[in-house]
Amino acid sequence: MPDAGGAERIDREDRGRATWGSKLAFLLAAAGGSVGLGNVWGFPTLAGQNGGAAFLAVYLLAVATIGTPVMLAELAIGRRARRNPIGAFRRIAPGTAWVAFGILAVFSMIVIIGFYSVVAGWTLVYVGRAASGGLGGGDAAAAFAELAADPARAIGSTFAFLGLTVAIVAGGVRRGIERWSKILMPILFVLLALLTARAVTLEGAGGGLAFYLQVDLGELTPAAVLAAVGQAFFSLSLGTGAMITYGSYVSAEDDLPSSTAWIVGLDTGVAFLAGLLVFPTLFHAGFPPDVEGPGMVFVAIASLLGSIPPEPWGGLVFGTGFFLLLAVAALTSGIAMLEIPVSWLIDERGAPRRKAAVGIGAVAFALGIPIALSGGAVETLSRLPGLGIDLLSLLFTVFGQYALVVGALGVSLFVGWSRKGREAAREIAGASARFALEGPWRLLIRFVCPVAIGGILVSLVAASIAG
Repeated sequence: MPDAGGAERIDREDRGRATWGSKLAFLLAAAGGSVGLGNVWGFPTLAGQNGGAAFLAVYLLAVATIGTPVMLAELAIGRRARRNPIGAFRRIAPGTAWVAFGILAVFSMIVIIGFYSVVAGWTLVYVGRAASGGLGGGDAAAAFAELAADPARAIGSTFAFLGLTVAIVAGGVRRGIERWSKILMPILFVLLALLTARAVTLEGAGGGLAFYLQVDLGELTPAAVLAAVGQAFFSLSLGTGAMITYGSYVSAEDDLPSSTAWIVGLDTGVAFLAGLLVFPTLFHAGFPPDVEGPGMVFVAIASLLGSIPPEPWGGLVFGTGFFLLLAVAALTSGIAMLEIPVSWLIDERGAPRRKAAVGIGAVAFALGIPIALSGGAVETLSRLPGLGIDLLSLLFTVFGQYALVVGALGVSLFVGWSRKGREAAREIAGASARFALEGPWRLLIRFVCPVAIGGILVSLVAASIAG
């Protein structure tokens, strides 16, 4: 016999749960949760290292066939359960091992926001440097090394970024996340459009456009294919629990397939425009397209600002806009990361939102301190005693790659093969609509997505062994 008292309690909790004020607010917030440094920085970096246009073609295909189905599945889980990732699996499939995927997502986000905030803090420092005319001259590589080696500045910028993120999340779903998404996302889109328009008109930009848009299948190596599929997966923040959490605030009437299409389109559009921005800029300055790591933005882009016409203020405006774009992208993504464990504390532990946001922010800051210090005199703090293992690389590999891949694999298996999961996704189009592509979606989520995500996992393991 059903537990009438339990059902009544759940209904009462659901009625008091926050919801998005409008579909536009949800789309902007969810797109902001997906868009981050991986779109503006990570995507051009990988495209530059893996053939440019050939990489782009595989990336777009992977977004359509892998990323979109999994995102729709995550949103469906969140809306059905109206809970954080742990609470969602626990409510839909109580007493089963599926909850382990929710636990993995929440715990991973606490760790990831710690080291993500360090890198995001660099973008805040560079906004100030660019606005004051402190970029574009001298040795950009040495300037970045100086920043990374300055413990006080690194810790300060990490604290500043986390402080902004905590303040927004503490404001709540509507007064915090939704309100600021409506401000930050239009700023991001306008900055990206203006900077891209300027980049494609720079002298020498044609070479960058050709590299990025003219497909050469000879550049399509197996490594490039895996890199493109992996970037499509990571770019959409799959496996993080963000879409489960944001989906839990969605109305029962919302058409999730159309919302998913908009979110994926906005996220992919940002990545695509980032390539149109970065490659013409690099070719203008004579840099190769395969600049690695932080060098792509904090060295290569920073070093060429002095050469962007009209002088002397062309580089100042371009540089300030570019690093402000990075900072906004980092912040919108950071908000989603923080909301995941905060939502867990509110749902499962009954914590007040402000205390939950401050508490998780404090834990993340403590985790970020040794990473912020790792470039300076206290380098040993970033290494595991006696093992000689770089802690930042270890955390990124375990939580920023393996955990997310395993989490997304769990979502696809849960919705594709579990009876409880299939029931949870039964009304993905909304209570008053029908999903016309439900058949193809179920085929993708049951067979294509698990195989593709499993392939990413195998490639990560192989790379770790080879390395």
